[in-house]
Amino acid sequence: MFHISLYTGTPFWKLVLKQFDDLLVKILIAAAAVSLVLALINGETGLTAFLEPFVILLILAANAAVGVITETNAEKALEELRAYQADIATVLRNGCFSILPATELVPGDIVEVSVGCKVPADMRMIEMLSNQLRVDQAILTGESCSVEKELESTIATNAVYQDKTNIIFSGTVVVVGRARAVVVGVGANTAMGNICDSMLRTDDEATPLKKKLDEFGTFLAKVIAGICILVWIVNIGHFRDPSHGGFLRGAIHYFKIAVALAVAAIPEGLPAVVTTCLALGTKRMARLNAIVRSLPSVETLGCTTVICSDKTGTLTTNMMSVSKICAVHSVHHGPAIAEYSVSGTSYAPEGMIFGSTGLQGKKEKIEFPAQLPCLLHIAMCSAVCNESILQYNPDKGIYEKIGESTEVALRVLAEKVGLPGFDSMPSALHMLTKHERASYCNQYWESQFKKVSVLEFSRDRKMMSVLCSRKQTKIMFSKGAPESIISRCSNILCNDDGSTVPLSVGVRDELESRFHSFAGKETLRCLSLAFKQMPVGHQTLSFEDEKDLTFIGLVGMLDPPREEVRNAMLACMTAGIRVIVVTGDNKSTAESLCNKIGAFDHLEDFSGRSFTASEFEELPALQQTLALQRMALFTRVEPNHKRMLVEALQHQNEVGKKAHAHLNCGVEDLGLVNASANINFLFKVAMTGDGVNDAPALKKADIGIAMGSGTAVAKSASDMVLADDNFASIVAAVAEGRAIYNNTKQFIRYMISSNIGEVVCIFVAAVLGIPDTLAPVQLLWVNLVTDGLPAIAIGFNKQDSDVMKAKPRK
Repeated sequence: MFHISLYTGTPFWKLVLKQFDDLLVKILIAAAAVSLVLALINGETGLTAFLEPFVILLILAANAAVGVITETNAEKALEELRAYQADIATVLRNGCFSILPATELVPGDIVEVSVGCKVPADMRMIEMLSNQLRVDQAILTGESCSVEKELESTIATNAVYQDKTNIIFSGTVVVVGRARAVVVGVGANTAMGNICDSMLRTDDEATPLKKKLDEFGTFLAKVIAGICILVWIVNIGHFRDPSHGGFLRGAIHYFKIAVALAVAAIPEGLPAVVTTCLALGTKRMARLNAIVRSLPSVETLGCTTVICSDKTGTLTTNMMSVSKICAVHSVHHGPAIAEYSVSGTSYAPEGMIFGSTGLQGKKEKIEFPAQLPCLLHIAMCSAVCNESILQYNPDKGIYEKIGESTEVALRVLAEKVGLPGFDSMPSALHMLTKHERASYCNQYWESQFKKVSVLEFSRDRKMMSVLCSRKQTKIMFSKGAPESIISRCSNILCNDDGSTVPLSVGVRDELESRFHSFAGKETLRCLSLAFKQMPVGHQTLSFEDEKDLTFIGLVGMLDPPREEVRNAMLACMTAGIRVIVVTGDNKSTAESLCNKIGAFDHLEDFSGRSFTASEFEELPALQQTLALQRMALFTRVEPNHKRMLVEALQHQNEVGKKAHAHLNCGVEDLGLVNASANINFLFKVAMTGDGVNDAPALKKADIGIAMGSGTAVAKSASDMVLADDNFASIVAAVAEGRAIYNNTKQFIRYMISSNIGEVVCIFVAAVLGIPDTLAPVQLLWVNLVTDGLPAIAIGFNKQDSDVMKAKPRK
């Protein structure tokens, strides 16, 4: 498997040496060495000879230790990829299936997989041993919904992982069914291996703060060298002064003064103060649910110009939730369709059902949902025709799912409807403990309707049915795709009186119209529910039984957007930060979500701003450059696309100048840009992600932001982890990053102004022939203690109130 070629990590000694690869540090090391040599030449022994070099080296060692600790954490990502390997595989060898270590697989092996199996290699489907096979590919694609696999090859051009329905990928998990497949890729030749290789190819780039400090160091080194040479040249005439005891000793004396000048000019306390300031920033960010893994990235956030945000789990809750219900209210005076909306955006059984009063579409809370026949039967069907589990996790304090997201959403809906026959329902349910509340209503219906037979979901039927017995009666509940269920229905349940009446053409058309509205305009995932009274002696189900059903209702569900995302997006716009939503989902679904968030209300439409990965790749180079300036949504993406997007945005400052030259050549007429003068080509990119698939892009981005609920690989490859998976926390962290930069700028000015005074003092004294004013050890004390502590105090300054109203700094 791919762990054979896994990166072993940078040797420790190389990490230590890397910390000393800095110009100011090298000057200090040289100053310490010169100080020691001069002391030995002068015949000094004991503490006096080693004091100065020892103090200098102690400072450097402390700074190096901080750097090594920070960098060792970053290399854990590649090691944690191993957790996603399968350990064993059921392989056909010597004519029979046997369990072997997954590392022994070779292309051409026949492997059997079933529910709960971790797929051991990239494999092509060859035989289906159940009605269907569904695989959870979230670690590869980031999308929470499982993917149905089939034997036929895909006909899609430029197929992405989600489109390759006849391939099962290494590291993914089978959630439904059983099948056999032939191995087509192992080790580095798997989709997971590609991610590992992509991470190895990614070089860490210096942060903006590091670059600025390096530039400052280079400038300071030139100034120091110039002053030291000047002091020597100016004092050549004093080398023969009798007080020095000879020409050579005079030269050495003024060389020591040059060393003192170097020590005076270099702000030794700067690394310590910067580290302290960044550490204070990380503490403040942790209170905002942003856990910083790499100290320099705290400041990098402040100059972020583009945030590439994952959709699922960051902008949305990553919890499927029923938001709309459609049922037939009555057919006595023409078809009257009742439409209900459901509140609550998580797996918690907390939410209400609202119905339209007809007064300008005003919504009114339904006090006792279980008293309405259709809602009652929807709750029954949702609870019984279901194979998922909803449970409360006391450690995390949240409700969690086991099984398909859509099925868990139906379980939550059954809890929100409540139980009939009690005036105190559903408020009485709040008296239960959270553990009991998770499935109280579901368990009640499952105890009432004992399962006798199950007809599993299949691709051709697109539905599943369950035969139940209750008080000497048999009833079949069915759920599935609306087009499959409605076509099999001959009756409908009316919500006003609970009567069952024949399904007319007019009602059928109206129901199909509502379904297309839910699925099209609102991009909801729709399911229809139905039931059928069965003969008392019926014990098994067949496909022939799935006809003459009674239609109960239509439910529409979605992965709802987080409530606080809208304001966070608007804060980004005010701060001059552009947000690009990146997702493996369909284009229409993602566009609908962006409209629901409300953050893209300023856009008339998404034309020229929304691209699928394949559409973007097909654009000519210049068109791609211009598309990056306007892009707001990037869909159907794979790991390599995310990394490509980050690289393309980071390179805009080079290619942007070329594009700028073309803007006056008719490109504006294409509507691709509004005003060439306002285009800023320099991007600092933040990328969010939670899956293994996001790791290469997180590592490549200027600042990688992982989700707290995400994989260990994503967290290790990132610079920052969001404990609450919330986009709004990124915006708060950006504000903190800007404040840290402002504080850093202030204390560097303070420290340099002090050092300039020391340099002038020593330089003037040397020129005038005055004896030593300050020894190097005294200068170290002033730079570290006298200047260092007030500089650290500046790092405590709070952020300005208008910090998020300014545009990102260059």
